[in-house]
Amino acid sequence: MPKTIITCAITGAVHTPTMSEHLPVHPDTIAEQAIAAAEAGAAVIHLHARNPANGAPSVDPAHFELFLSRIKQATDAVVNISTGGNPIMTVAERIPAALTFSPEMCSLNMGSMNFALHPLADRYQTWKEDWEEGYIRSSENNIFRNTFADIRMISEQLGGDDHRVKFEHECYDVGHLYNLKFCVDKGLFKAPIFLQFVMGILGGISAELDNLMFMKQTADKLFGTGFQWSVIGAGAQQMRLASVAAQMGGHVRVGLEDSLYIARGKMAQSNAEQVAKIRRILEEQGNEIATPDEARAILNLKGPEQVNF
Repeated sequence: MPKTIITCAITGAVHTPTMSEHLPVHPDTIAEQAIAAAEAGAAVIHLHARNPANGAPSVDPAHFELFLSRIKQATDAVVNISTGGNPIMTVAERIPAALTFSPEMCSLNMGSMNFALHPLADRYQTWKEDWEEGYIRSSENNIFRNTFADIRMISEQLGGDDHRVKFEHECYDVGHLYNLKFCVDKGLFKAPIFLQFVMGILGGISAELDNLMFMKQTADKLFGTGFQWSVIGAGAQQMRLASVAAQMGGHVRVGLEDSLYIARGKMAQSNAEQVAKIRRILEEQGNEIATPDEARAILNLKGPEQVNF
């Protein structure tokens, strides 16, 4: 069985400061938690930025700049910059940081969807920041836009010779795999592609083992041996789906972007705590954990010397 890559998604654009005091929303804590996650065993660090003034999701390259160099200087982990931004932004608004810093990897959403967060709002009576409640509740009426034209634009701007970014193709449902197959057939992406099955987001496929099997079977049918894959189990299914995916030969992603908990009813104290837990589970079931350089070889990345930070 190939070695297993652990990705850690540090902060994301879903959870808000009210939801957990341990969610890193300041550049210093984002850097500190990213470095600690790498030390715990994460080979890939998936990064969003936050506005330091209020913790709101940000796509401003200046906000990324506050932590990227610190992370690179302190660890050899692969840096993956999100092109997802947040669900209310256009693709053109979401990619300036990736264009500025030319990372080894970027996430790329493979279809439009209702990325719905609004049920979370009913759990809270008060909010730390004035933007939080409206941001969460408005998702009931939002469409997270990722059209074929958007996907082609990102492929051309980031995947070409100028940047040679490797994409983490985020597939929130089975139809997104077929979208990607169409794009591969059109020459937008070349094997080996890296699939990320995103499961458990309202508006996408649910985080059930049967669905994981179906996603993997569909990927096998569409892409043969020309892909690597990983799984995100949002919320309570994070560790369960990750452990099963690794037994199936896949890679895994954890992090406070995807779940604020370390166990049922118990908040995670940090991203590193989640990485340490999934590493322990995987090693006990016989998986070997990939180092950053092994991850680079598995995913065919350009190398850290080719980034702009």
